[in-house]
Amino acid sequence: MSRTAGEIGDNLIEVTGLVLSASSVGEYDRRVVILTRERGKLHAFAKGARRPNSPLIGGIRPFCFGTFTLYEGRSSYTIKQLSISRDFGEVTSRMDLVYLGYYFLEFADYYSRENGDEFSTLKLLYQALRALSKDSLDNRLVRLVYELRMMAMNGDFDGDCFRSLTGAAAYALDFIVNTPVERLFTFALSEEAFAALSEAAERNRGRYISRTFRSEEVFNSINITFS
Repeated sequence: MSRTAGEIGDNLIEVTGLVLSASSVGEYDRRVVILTRERGKLHAFAKGARRPNSPLIGGIRPFCFGTFTLYEGRSSYTIKQLSISRDFGEVTSRMDLVYLGYYFLEFADYYSRENGDEFSTLKLLYQALRALSKDSLDNRLVRLVYELRMMAMNGDFDGDCFRSLTGAAAYALDFIVNTPVERLFTFALSEEAFAALSEAAERNRGRYISRTFRSEEVFNSINITFS
């Protein structure tokens, strides 16, 4: 699987990626952030995308995954065409999932870099969103696995925070850090083991991340409302 953007002439390239965020620019345009396999995180403009007849209108929303044909200018990209293969409607259509999904996007945005090698980040995000939509999985555990693996991949991992873990919690930690991404979201934990691992993960997060994510605040407030 090549990670080099396909050059198709006239400064046009083709990339595979997932839309992390989108915002309005002017009356009809949109500005999107896409996490791509080939160019890492990039910002692109979708001109006229807010017009009702625009061919881009359905694919410049957060969670949309597919291929994007971009015009590469001196300082920015412009979306010319797109082909969306998955929009994760099973996540965005559910109030109990959508804001957690937005948190996953925001967390990936926080850790990804422009023009960096973000293939692993994209792969992890895609698999986490897939797992989020499965009723057989505990979404609390999906979130914990996603956070821990993302932080470990980026070097934000202090072993001292996890030194007290034993049994199932210690085994789960090793599994999360070392298992191929495709198999990450395939296990369950007892409440006791989950609580121990969550507490250790929170200590680890506190050492590296000082900010609060907006989507996380919304998700937590909704959880309180619905509890």
